[in-house]
Amino acid sequence: MDARTPEFSAVRTAMQRYVDQEIIPGASWAVLRGRDVVDQQCVGFADREAGTALAPDHIFRAFSNTKIVVTCAIMLLVEEGRIGLDDAVEKFLPQLGNRKVLKQGASSLADVEPARSPITIRQLLTHTSGLSYGIFDPGTVLFKAYNEARVLNPLTPLSDMIDQLAGLPLSYHPGEAWEYSVATDVLGRVVEVVSGKPLDAFLKARIFDPLGMTDTGFHVPEAQQGRLVALYTGADVLDPMKPGLTRADHLPYPQAYRRPLPRLSGGGGLVSTLSDMLALVRALLPGSDALLKPETLRRMMTNQLPAGQTIRFANLGPIPGKGFGLGGAVTFAPMPFDPPNSTGEFQWGGLAGTHWWICPEANTAGVLMAQRHMGFWNPFFFEFKRLAYQAVGG
Repeated sequence: MDARTPEFSAVRTAMQRYVDQEIIPGASWAVLRGRDVVDQQCVGFADREAGTALAPDHIFRAFSNTKIVVTCAIMLLVEEGRIGLDDAVEKFLPQLGNRKVLKQGASSLADVEPARSPITIRQLLTHTSGLSYGIFDPGTVLFKAYNEARVLNPLTPLSDMIDQLAGLPLSYHPGEAWEYSVATDVLGRVVEVVSGKPLDAFLKARIFDPLGMTDTGFHVPEAQQGRLVALYTGADVLDPMKPGLTRADHLPYPQAYRRPLPRLSGGGGLVSTLSDMLALVRALLPGSDALLKPETLRRMMTNQLPAGQTIRFANLGPIPGKGFGLGGAVTFAPMPFDPPNSTGEFQWGGLAGTHWWICPEANTAGVLMAQRHMGFWNPFFFEFKRLAYQAVGG
């Protein structure tokens, strides 16, 4: 059931416009003022071809929304004293010790030098480990190497990914730069090693079941596949506002999220619903039923990058005003596209347009779900968030 309040009518109008312009197929969202849901709505389609309207119980490919879940799993183990944030990763994954680093301007994998320091758990959480992804920087030495080693192969377990990474150099010395990477998948394997349980079993027992996240997992059970939202690509990856959507359920590989696979990707493997993601976000707000201790939550939402450093993407360059906490970006200086009162906001999202944010200073949090491939930080998200903050009223 849509919960609509008059002050959020501008939000709905804007999101409907993106649907009408064929920028997104549909969007589902919930906005919190404090811990209270003050707006929850859906617009557009779960399946444009079938004319199926998006409903609150539809299931989305979370992609990188998975990262906040695995971050929480690590932080639960940190709270128990089983992991230290500044522990070297080789304490848990010996294969990742004694790293080599590509020299500046290296033209081959052989052009390396020894790492000046080991990779730490904190660096994995903040994407400052020197690992790469093999997705965002085609043409580079590491892009080719990651793809040839099939680092992201869904048909192998996480342990195999660690073995593949063991033979590859880092793109920079640990702690010296920021690069989005497979670090959270590595953390998924750390959870398995420390807990002695497969990642899916640990997440279910410690996060999903306690929070009532009944539709979140690494695939959609066959009986529920009618609830999986169709995935679309935009008309032009370089022009996010060009109208036109094409069905793309085969991405990122055929049958993705429709059957169990050996790879439990801590960086992008989950499916979830609006209500499940809302339950998780609420559990990251201070209160008696919070998933983690107040000091843990504060630490996660504090920028960990050194002064002068911001996050950056290969195709976008540095993103001004954005640092990174443990598991998400932190806004230390709002830019023109941010809500003006969003200093201290902790947020991240997924490749297909699922997003979450928490802003203690503005007393608001929220979840926005869409299924447009390359929908992360798309214009629809920035407009949505500015209007949502406005409606909440700092």
